[in-house]
Amino acid sequence: MNEQIQTLCKEHNIKFTTARSLILEVLKRASHPLSYEQIKDKMNASMDKATFYRNIALFEEAGIVHKFESDDRKWYFELSGTTHAHFICEHCHQITCMEVDLGKVEGEVKSIVLKGLCKECHQ
Repeated sequence: MNEQIQTLCKEHNIKFTTARSLILEVLKRASHPLSYEQIKDKMNASMDKATFYRNIALFEEAGIVHKFESDDRKWYFELSGTTHAHFICEHCHQITCMEVDLGKVEGEVKSIVLKGLCKECHQ
């Protein structure tokens, strides 16, 4: 996976560093958006908050990472890819990615957020 991340950095003219590799590896393995705390917990190394956010800003500017703010006032991050919606459970705050058909939408879609109760909380 490290080789894929090196290639990704090279394609976007970003210098490959250990810190950048750690962040991107965690995001690449994730099945849903992650907060700073979640990413930090999954990394096998320590990284200060300033270094993390400096690298995230670089990735976001390059179009590698997408971020959005959730109801819990935390920023969540994921690798950029297809445009999709985020479903946020209003009870447990779990975030789930959902595919959406944007065939009739013109222009750039910045964010699609759906809110409600997930299956577990609805029961």
